[in-house]
Amino acid sequence: MAAGVTDDIDILVKAKRAIAGDYAPSDGEPYMNEAQQDYFRRLLLEWKKSILASSADTLQQLQDGPMREPDLNDRASSETDWGIELRTRDRQRKLISKIDSAMRRIEEGEYGYCEVTGEPIGLGRLIARPIATMTVEAQEAHERREKVSRDD
Repeated sequence: MAAGVTDDIDILVKAKRAIAGDYAPSDGEPYMNEAQQDYFRRLLLEWKKSILASSADTLQQLQDGPMREPDLNDRASSETDWGIELRTRDRQRKLISKIDSAMRRIEEGEYGYCEVTGEPIGLGRLIARPIATMTVEAQEAHERREKVSRDD
């Protein structure tokens, strides 16, 4: 039952498989053309749908009743698993917010462009992380500034 970051990745991979068809964005076409925007819109919607379905499964398991492990070690292990599962669902709840934000950026024509520099984020990065809001360089600079401020 334990889930983690790999669960998020698996859900994204399943979403990509679900929308797989004849089209895949490529560098040989105009950046963020209508076909690419449609591809990412469908990917984001499928990703969100998969997350919500996974959350519904967790909710159903919680409603099925309390744990009744007779052995204290088994009960502790089950409670740990539930804690991990609930943290994963909380992380996914935040991810849904980022997906919704990416959908708004598509509608506003801002999707695929760095919020810091205005430069194209790049198809490779968006395919790997469809909710990306910064180029790799801008993200690295942001993380360095964060680390420096944490260290102070």
